Amino acid sequence: MLIMVMLWVIYHSLANVGQRWYSFGWESQLLESGFLAIFLCPLITIQRLPQETPTSGVVLWAYRWLVFRIMIGAGLIKIRGDQCWRDLTCMNYHYETQPVPNPISYYLHQTPEIVHKFETLCNHFVELIAPWFLLLSRRCRITGGIIQITFQVVLIISGNLSFLNWLTILPSIACFDDRSIQWLFSSRIGSIRDQVSSLKAKAVRGKGYYIRRVFNLSLGALLVYLSIPVVQNLMSSRQAMNTSFDSLRIVNTYGAFGSITKERTEVIFQGTYDNPSHSKANWLDYEFKCKPGDTERRPCLISPYHYRLDWLMWFAAFQSYQYNNWLVHLAAKLLVNDPGVTSLLQKNPFFNKKPPRFIRAEHYLYKFTKIGSKLAKRGHWWKRKYMGSYLPAVSIETLKDYIKGQGWPVPRLHP
Repeated sequence: MLIMVMLWVIYHSLANVGQRWYSFGWESQLLESGFLAIFLCPLITIQRLPQETPTSGVVLWAYRWLVFRIMIGAGLIKIRGDQCWRDLTCMNYHYETQPVPNPISYYLHQTPEIVHKFETLCNHFVELIAPWFLLLSRRCRITGGIIQITFQVVLIISGNLSFLNWLTILPSIACFDDRSIQWLFSSRIGSIRDQVSSLKAKAVRGKGYYIRRVFNLSLGALLVYLSIPVVQNLMSSRQAMNTSFDSLRIVNTYGAFGSITKERTEVIFQGTYDNPSHSKANWLDYEFKCKPGDTERRPCLISPYHYRLDWLMWFAAFQSYQYNNWLVHLAAKLLVNDPGVTSLLQKNPFFNKKPPRFIRAEHYLYKFTKIGSKLAKRGHWWKRKYMGSYLPAVSIETLKDYIKGQGWPVPRLHP
């Protein structure tokens, strides 16, 4: 327990200090899951099967309540949000416009529209109806757990949604009891299954049992109290998603893809040694780890890993750089070949070279190529169309005053 508390405190600190870098909804989900995991552990011992420390029923129900809120929150935000969720057309766009598509997304995007409508209906069933199974009888809970885990596996296969889906599988395991999953373990004498059966048979209600019971009931009362604003939010027509109502993020509200972007736009950073106003200036593209750039590069497969910069670039493409001043800071870092920043990139065209004199960002519309099309046969996964300038050409000299005004240190060349 003490180790889990320490890990939870460390990650809580990182999530707060990280600001925009840790601004994703699954940070709170990880903190809530981690907080509950603390109370599954004995106080001091690190034995795999600690004596006289039965699994807390309160924690198991808290995990089921967590899955319920995750799925119901996601379902309600969709129904209340984008019209395409109500007319069953959102999946026509999702695979192409999700933050970081994978190779399978390319093929799923091009399935017939009737398949996309079926996918949307299934999504509504899993997020709006199936969660109620988790609060009913044992058989319903097991069925609900199977549905939720299957759904998360499908999402893992169809896109790179970081560790979100893997993390959601974790509390879904609380829907199963020992009897329902014992077939996964050997029944030999001395096996884990045998040891657990022995522990159950030896269970006695000593003084520690009643202390734990009082503690677990107190934990349950705290979770009920902290759930009140969460339930009020779920019932509100102005539902907020991925929000915490307590500073420790113990009980949170969740949601995802309340609106679906119908077109995919990308911000492409470029650098040059030439005069940026010259029409023949040679601009070279930077490539990020996973987000679309080079149209011939195959979409990556990285789940459960999370390329945070690539995700932030996806959000930035919806707005202008004036709403994302960190992009200007990023450009300044690229102008000096900052090793910390370039390590976050797949390709730096100025690696082991003199840094570029100017950096700019261009805005492009991206679409998947059609399977079997001429572009696809030539090895292109994407096709793109120029939309306009996103960030005008800047140099380290023109950015100095802006950087100082933001209170940032002016980037310097590294030897």
